[in-house]
Amino acid sequence: MSTASQQEQRALQRARKAVRCLPFRLSFYQLLDAQALSSTQIAAHPNQQQLSRLSLNANRTEDLLIWLIQLGVLRREVDGQGLTERVRLTPMGRNTIAPWSDAIPPGGVLMRLKHWLRQHRPRF
Repeated sequence: MSTASQQEQRALQRARKAVRCLPFRLSFYQLLDAQALSSTQIAAHPNQQQLSRLSLNANRTEDLLIWLIQLGVLRREVDGQGLTERVRLTPMGRNTIAPWSDAIPPGGVLMRLKHWLRQHRPRF
C-alpha cells in the first residue's frame, strides 16, 4: 500500500469519525451533494430537523461547515467571482457517507470527546 493511499485512508477514517460526532444527519450531506448551500440557507431551511439533530443558527452552522471543509468532506462553491459562501460535498465526502444508507450512527461518548479535542485542541 502506497503512502498516499495510507494517508487517504487515514483522512477518510478521521472524516467518518467526525461525521458521526457532528449533529448533521445523512439527509444534510445528501442535500449538499445535490446543491450548494450557505450556512444561512441551512440554518433557515424549512426542514432543519431533518438535516440536523440540533437546532443550529447560521454562526454555529458556519463553524461546523469550516470544520468539514478542513476535514475534506465539504468544499466552497466557486463562481465567476471566486469562492462563494455556499458549500458542496467533495468526492471524499461522498466516500465518507457511503457506508450509511439510512442514518449515520452517532459516535459514543469517548469518540465524541476525542473528536472535540481534535477539533478544538488539535495540539493537545
